[in-house]
Amino acid sequence: MNRLSVVIPAYNEMDGIARVIERVLAARPALDCVGVSDLELIVVDDGSHDATAEIVANCAGVHLIRHDVNRGYGAAIKTGFRHATGNLLAFLDADGTYPPECLPELCRTAMEQPADLVIGSRMSGSDSRMPLVRRLGNGFFAGLLSLLTAKRVADSASGMRVIRCQALPALYPLPDGLNFTPVMSTRALHENLTVAEVPIPYESRVGRSKLSVIKDGKRFLSSILWTALAYNPVRMLGMVGGAGIVAAALIGLGFAAVRLSGVTALGPWGAFAGFGALVLAVAGVSVFSLGATFNYLVSLFHNRPMRRGLLGSPIFNPSLDHHFGWLGVLAMAVGVLVAAVCMTLGSNGWPVTRLWLYLLGGALFFLVGVQLVISWIIMRVLEELNQREARSGEDLGRV
Repeated sequence: MNRLSVVIPAYNEMDGIARVIERVLAARPALDCVGVSDLELIVVDDGSHDATAEIVANCAGVHLIRHDVNRGYGAAIKTGFRHATGNLLAFLDADGTYPPECLPELCRTAMEQPADLVIGSRMSGSDSRMPLVRRLGNGFFAGLLSLLTAKRVADSASGMRVIRCQALPALYPLPDGLNFTPVMSTRALHENLTVAEVPIPYESRVGRSKLSVIKDGKRFLSSILWTALAYNPVRMLGMVGGAGIVAAALIGLGFAAVRLSGVTALGPWGAFAGFGALVLAVAGVSVFSLGATFNYLVSLFHNRPMRRGLLGSPIFNPSLDHHFGWLGVLAMAVGVLVAAVCMTLGSNGWPVTRLWLYLLGGALFFLVGVQLVISWIIMRVLEELNQREARSGEDLGRV
C-alpha cells in the first residue's frame, strides 16, 4: 500500500492556505487511481503572526504542527517529514503557486520509473506565470547545476516535489532556509539518485512573496557551489584551473608569434600580458591539482570510489592525475634546459632583451613542474589510504 504524506510549510499565509488545503484533499480520488491509497496532509505553521494556524486548525483532515518561532522554509518541511508516516513524501507551498492537482502525476512517475525524487518542473514547457526575473534566475541555476553534475536538470529550485522516504538519508543534511530545494537537487544528482521531472503549471502567488531575488539568489548560488564542491571538487576547480591554463597557453602562443616576427621589445601591455600568462599558468595548475587532491579527500571521507570527473578522460589510462609525476619532472627539465641555454647564449654575447622571454618561460615550466610533482605525491598517499581498507580485506580473505 502506498501512502503519500504531503507537507505544506506556512508562514503568514492566511489568505491562501485554506484553498490550498482544499485542493490537496480533493486530489484523493486521482491519487487512488495511480495507486496511492492513503493521503496524509501535514501543515507546519512556521511561527506565523497572522491567523494561519487558526485557519488550519479548523480544517478537517489536516495534521497541524506549530513552530513557536519562525525557523525557516526548509526547517518547516523537515519538521513535517519527521512526523510523516507515508512511504512517499511530498511538499508544496501554501501560497497557491503550485498545483496540488499534479500530485497524482508526480506520484505515478515516482512509482513507475521508479524515481527517488520527482520534481514538478516550472521550466519544462507547461503554462507558467513566473516573473521574468525569477525565470531567468531559475534557468541560470538549472544550467549551472547541469554543468556541475553533467546531468540535465530543468528546474533546480522547484518547491513541489515527491520523494521516496528511503531517499531522505542520502539527501540529508539540508538547510533550514529557502535554499532547501537547490541543495536537495544538488545532493540528489551527486548521490546518483534517480531524479525525474514532470512539467507543471505555475501561478501567481496569493499575497506578498518572501523571496528576495538578490539575497536569496546569492544564497542559492553559494549553496549549489559549496554542495557540489563537497562531492566532486575537481569538476568545478578543474574547469576554473583549465580555463587559466588555456588562457596562459594562448598568451604564450601570441608571444611566440610576436617574437618570430622579429619584435624583441614589448610595451606596457605586453609586459602585463607576460605577467598574466605566468600567473594564470601557475594558478591554473595549482587550482586544477587542488581539485584533484580534494576528490581523493572526499572519497576517503565518504569511503566510496573516487569520482574521476575531468580526470577520467578516455585519453588517459590510468587517469590524468596518475601522470602528474612524470609530467612535472618533464616540465622541470624543460625549465632547467631553457635556463641553461639562455645562460650559455648570454655568456656568448646575446643581450638580455633577446633572452628575457625565454627565461620567463623557463621559470614558468619549472614552477608548474614543481606543483605537479607535489600534487602527484600527495594524491598517491591519499590513494593508498583510500584503498587500504579494501586491500586489508583482501589479505584477510573478507572479499
